[in-house]
Amino acid sequence: MNANKQQNNSQAINSHHAPSRSRQVAQPPLRFIISGGGTGGHIFPAISIANAIKERWPDADILFVGAEDRMEMERVPAAGYKIVGLPVAGFDRKNLLKNVSVVAKLLRSLRKARNIINNFKPHIAVGVGGYASGPTLRAAAAKGVPTVLQEQNSYAGVTNKMLAQKAAKICVAYEGMERFFPKEKIVLTGNPTRQDLVISAENRQNGYKHFGLNPDKKTILMLGGSLGARTLNDSIVESFPKIGKSGDVQIIWQCGNYYFKEMSDLQAQGKIPANVFLFDFVSRMDYAYSVADLIISRAGAGSISEFCLLGKPVVLVPSPNVAEDHQTQNALALVKKDAAVMVSDANARALLFDTALGLVNDEEKLKLLSKNILKLAQKDSAKRIVEEIGQLLAVSN
Repeated sequence: MNANKQQNNSQAINSHHAPSRSRQVAQPPLRFIISGGGTGGHIFPAISIANAIKERWPDADILFVGAEDRMEMERVPAAGYKIVGLPVAGFDRKNLLKNVSVVAKLLRSLRKARNIINNFKPHIAVGVGGYASGPTLRAAAAKGVPTVLQEQNSYAGVTNKMLAQKAAKICVAYEGMERFFPKEKIVLTGNPTRQDLVISAENRQNGYKHFGLNPDKKTILMLGGSLGARTLNDSIVESFPKIGKSGDVQIIWQCGNYYFKEMSDLQAQGKIPANVFLFDFVSRMDYAYSVADLIISRAGAGSISEFCLLGKPVVLVPSPNVAEDHQTQNALALVKKDAAVMVSDANARALLFDTALGLVNDEEKLKLLSKNILKLAQKDSAKRIVEEIGQLLAVSN
């Protein structure tokens, strides 16, 4: 980078913090690439980081790079950002023959990623995990663009582990990540979470009305994600008899869009107890969290970060259908600090609701779990990640 270009970039970085001058020449905006996705657990932190970048540098030019045919191609434009897709796909570990096409897609993705970097010329590239971040950040690093990784889980993903050596900073949500990454690059920032989640007496009262609940009963909130979770749904269905007899407990059951018709049929047949309230999707999570005395959930990194910030007691049922069983590692990181209870997916049908119904009436245990999970909260994560980005920009220009 020549001296003039360095001076221009330095001025662009500092212009938002300098006093305004009547004759100040407008500087070109900073350019950021944010890459990754595939699941909401990757996409939401990516959008939160983009929002925090815009808050600090309002005229920043942000380009997302995702994987074609994955949910980020819809979610990112809905959040107001541009996105381009790569034809990248994950390796099939069970059927190796299928990986011939995967390799071909990877090579095309690498070429396309190089073209994106050459044309967009980012000042910083941020990877949040997922298929697309591999080719994109490799191409950025090869061009000398500083790269930042954001690892949501307590067990690092394959893509981020491969990119770590070339990364300038690695922002993590859990302690002890030096077993995966160079220690000197790690910064504990936490995971960016939704900023509109507020627990309050007003939200609690509104929540009871919104869901049609009885304020005098204990409330369990069961979350299966937007699509749902078969194990969680099967567990509650098999436990209907004991739930129906628990007159002092009520349950908000988010079964997921995929399972809603099947579960609605059970409701039409009168098989769902009166103290179970069925929803395909919970749009007012601020209300749901406010009324919940106990949460049942999978152990995704984003969800756990929310539980920590809100200090909510939780029973975690890690999904076994994720890479490297990272949800079990996420859950164990909390269990070891007495900050959550874990029931394995294999044991959930038999044990989940015995555990939850017993726990929701154990005030001392609920208070202990709430106290300990709150200690793990990492606040203002997106802003802290952007602060690290700002430091890199200052050093590199």
